[in-house]
Amino acid sequence: MAPERPLAQIARPDKEAAAEIRRLGRAVIETEARAVTALRERIDDAFVLACRHMLACQGRIVVLGMGKSGHIGGKIAATLASTGSPSFFVHPGEASHGDLGMITPKDVALALSNSGETEEMLTILPLIKRLGVPLIAMTGRPGSTLASNADVHIDVSVEEEACPLGLSPTASTTAALAMGDALAVALLESRGFTAEDFARSHPAGSLGRRLLLHVADIMHRGEEAPRVRRGTLLKETLMEMSRKGLGMTAVVDEQDRVLGIFTDGDLRRTLDRSVDIRTARVDEAMTPDPVTVRADILAAEALRVMEDNRINALLILDQENRLAGAINMHDLLRAGVV
Repeated sequence: MAPERPLAQIARPDKEAAAEIRRLGRAVIETEARAVTALRERIDDAFVLACRHMLACQGRIVVLGMGKSGHIGGKIAATLASTGSPSFFVHPGEASHGDLGMITPKDVALALSNSGETEEMLTILPLIKRLGVPLIAMTGRPGSTLASNADVHIDVSVEEEACPLGLSPTASTTAALAMGDALAVALLESRGFTAEDFARSHPAGSLGRRLLLHVADIMHRGEEAPRVRRGTLLKETLMEMSRKGLGMTAVVDEQDRVLGIFTDGDLRRTLDRSVDIRTARVDEAMTPDPVTVRADILAAEALRVMEDNRINALLILDQENRLAGAINMHDLLRAGVV
């Protein structure tokens, strides 16, 4: 067992050692950045053909890979599935023991292997070809067995691995991952995949709330929405604000069309002018033509509107520009949008 090092020595290495650690870390990032940059020239006809096969797929895109390529393949499959291209990962070792039955003639196979000679992949290669499914290979060796037998080959070769020994897959897996993202996003755009489509496959957590929740789902409506008629005394306006607890109230006409908004900020500015709130009317102190939104926009979009305009509340209008409801920043916080 290696002797224990003092905690102070671990937490605070000398300047020379710290500089060497930073150098090593930066070298890895630089090597992998070069590997990804080199891929730009390989977005070619083969890339387009691979996308066309995937767009025409009537079944699923089945991603295969062993070892580190398998881990990257799993992520690519997950990205494809979440961006409108149904996909799942199959382990090549398990495929030769029954899981190959998961692949149907309507599918497209995407096989990852840096060497293009992975034994488990080559074992099932004839069976995939016999099924007649389009085979897209992503390898680091265009002349390999897998590349030569694929319908489409995408070159993800790298000049060097980031590992100083040249053994551990580092730059090569980063390149494969980036190319997988390029395929997924190209397919997403080609399908006209929208943020709402994306939300349907991400219903949980903050992402789902931001993409699925609409203003109509959280706004105060009906009697809960604060409003006063034009000409209302300020003291009565303050009572309406207190009852509804949103820190503001809409000022409307007889048809409920919004004329303005009166907020806590308007009240402070009114007091600064030494206005007698017992006799003054809301028309004199309100902010006319306030920022408004529709109920069918995303709550996340309402948050952006608030932030852009530096306001803490919004009035919601219906199609006839009448008051439909109201929300404030606390509503967005409670809904988990912020």
